[in-house]
Amino acid sequence: MQSTPRRLLLAFALCLIASHTIAQAQEKLLTINDIYDPQTRVNFSGNVPQILSWLNDGVHYLQRNTADAASAPLLKVNAVTGESTPFYDAARMEASLRALPGMAAEDAKRLSFRALHEMNKAQTAFLINHGNDLYVYDLTNQTAKRLTSGAEEEQEAEFSPDGRMVAFVRKNNLFVINATTGQERALTTDGTDKILNGRLDWLYQEELYGRGNFKAFWWSPDSRRIAYLRLDETPVPDFVVVDHIPRRQDVETTPYPKAGDANPLVELRMASVDGATANNTAQVVDTKKYQPNNLLIARVAWTPDGQRVVYQAQDREQTFLDVNFADAVTGRTTTAWQEKTQAWVEAIDNPRWLKDGSFLWHSERTGYRHLYHYSSEGRLIRPVTKGEWEVRSLDAVDDRGGFVYFNGTERSPIAGDVYRIKLDGTGQTRLTQTPGSHRANFNPTATHFIDSWSDVNTPTQMRLHRADGELARAIAENKVATLAGYKLGRTEFLQVKARDGFTMEAMMIRPPNFDPAKKYPVMSYTYSGPQAPSVRNSWGGATYLWHQMLAQKGYIVWICDNRSASGKGVQAAWPVYKNFGELELRDLLDGVAYLKSQSYVDPARIGIWGWSFGGFMTSYALTHSNAFKIGIAGGSVTDWKLYDSIYTERFMRTPQNNAEGYARTSPLSAAANLNGKLLLIHGAIDDNVHMQNTIQFAYELQKAGKPFQLMVYPKQRHGVTDPLLLKHMRGMMTDFITANL
Repeated sequence: MQSTPRRLLLAFALCLIASHTIAQAQEKLLTINDIYDPQTRVNFSGNVPQILSWLNDGVHYLQRNTADAASAPLLKVNAVTGESTPFYDAARMEASLRALPGMAAEDAKRLSFRALHEMNKAQTAFLINHGNDLYVYDLTNQTAKRLTSGAEEEQEAEFSPDGRMVAFVRKNNLFVINATTGQERALTTDGTDKILNGRLDWLYQEELYGRGNFKAFWWSPDSRRIAYLRLDETPVPDFVVVDHIPRRQDVETTPYPKAGDANPLVELRMASVDGATANNTAQVVDTKKYQPNNLLIARVAWTPDGQRVVYQAQDREQTFLDVNFADAVTGRTTTAWQEKTQAWVEAIDNPRWLKDGSFLWHSERTGYRHLYHYSSEGRLIRPVTKGEWEVRSLDAVDDRGGFVYFNGTERSPIAGDVYRIKLDGTGQTRLTQTPGSHRANFNPTATHFIDSWSDVNTPTQMRLHRADGELARAIAENKVATLAGYKLGRTEFLQVKARDGFTMEAMMIRPPNFDPAKKYPVMSYTYSGPQAPSVRNSWGGATYLWHQMLAQKGYIVWICDNRSASGKGVQAAWPVYKNFGELELRDLLDGVAYLKSQSYVDPARIGIWGWSFGGFMTSYALTHSNAFKIGIAGGSVTDWKLYDSIYTERFMRTPQNNAEGYARTSPLSAAANLNGKLLLIHGAIDDNVHMQNTIQFAYELQKAGKPFQLMVYPKQRHGVTDPLLLKHMRGMMTDFITANL
């Protein structure tokens, strides 16, 4: 046995070793491999459950089983207790699928363990789309059935509300099929490569209905009718995208209207599913009121009784939005009201129906997005929310208790909270307390919600709350110990005044060993697009960590939201109407002026980078100012005449109606004025912001004798997503910054 002094000496030595080990761990620096390498990257964001949906009982939710997906891909979880059981018997499903003619054993196994299949409204059956055919698996009797058999692909398949039928699009025609008998009916027959029935084109899904959502048909609540869009792309110019990697290049030809080009001609039609009436009504939209070449149909929905369709119609420049009700049988339309502002009107959402037939409506008519209560006939009853802040989403309605639940920015424009308010507009209460970004997923009965929360330093955590905000259970604390081992810079949120007094939100990451007596270079990031803030008190994932890596290399990282991108109401964005670039740059330069007023900033070493709209803004800044030593412009719009019609014309109107504005806002026309070193990056098969933008800009820079660098990423679209190419890109960007700033 050792003596007491020797034991104390040993304990002291062990403490010194432990302290040294902790200090060493906290000195660890980030690398490109840590953040981006697909083989060696570190999991900095931790793990939270993938919760797919609530079940109808309001007690359970469905969760992807990541721990043991081989035995049960989906778990049915009791929200309050956390107890879980398999949602279905995957082995039984595999056996049933394998017994179907033509189903390969390996396909049956894969489909049985794939957690993401379309379910019917009753949550008793899966709809499976496999090998260009449709299958139904009944969860009650655990049997599978093949619905279609043919070479043509069935797209956008969806159960009817009563679960008896399935609607789908085949070769741009709309069909329904009986889920029990397999009897099939074609609702349209005129579909071609240019005529789309029930399916959206590239433009409509990208700019109106949600990226990746191509479905353009809507079942009536009684499952008797389907409303659908018919899009005629005959007048739309084609755009060609070439993939140069195959020996014989792959060529994609897509109808793509650039600003001022002809849009697809749109019609709203209705079809009777059972054939009791004529399959197709006449065109529902009044063509005398809305000229076909000047019409957008931005949203479609049914009233709860299934007797009327509500559709939102706009002119192509989106200077107004009409809320229309159309009779389901005759198609006769009445306009309930028209949304107007001093600039543009953007479609937000469909009505949220209440049990008494009235509905809630989103509007930006005051310059801030708020909720309004309307009668079933479209008469305004009252505003529900109001103030100089935004409603970001309508999350739930408790008809019995008279409460409306929403996400809003009353507390902070850089982090949304969950609120509830009475339907009469009284009693507004914030339900989430911890600063940071909250996102609520309410159960169908609006008694509980799952709160996904993060802040700039903390990866997403999940907690279950009761409807009054009281904590019920911590679902995933997700404490990521790995982060503590790295030497990260301090992130600070601050506010900067623009020259006219507008308060801009900003974020600064300082180097870990920041010394106010030194002079630091600054690398700034911007997006700058209308109502798209970049300053957020939420976990930023890999890009945030890359910014932290730059801070470790001795750079201050700076993000300052210009007013039009601030998220402080659409009224803050209206001043850029018909004139992209000028006001945005002025605000960014006011942020730069603040930086230069700080003793620790080197005013001659400030850079800027951005992607998409941020790429445009970077190109614009380097051709319309001399404030930045370097710029990295990725996926850039370099002339708004080159971008799609719906997005561009919302803010800029058409080139025919705003020629001066387009000329003034174009980096192409100002290429000879380039200041600073510029790196251009683009995905070679970008079908959104075409590489044509960067090629034309490069051409103008070359003719003007301006040096620049260019990197093209093959097989990448608007974002570089291939892990190896993303790693290459971030490494290349890092090298460009360290070599030139």
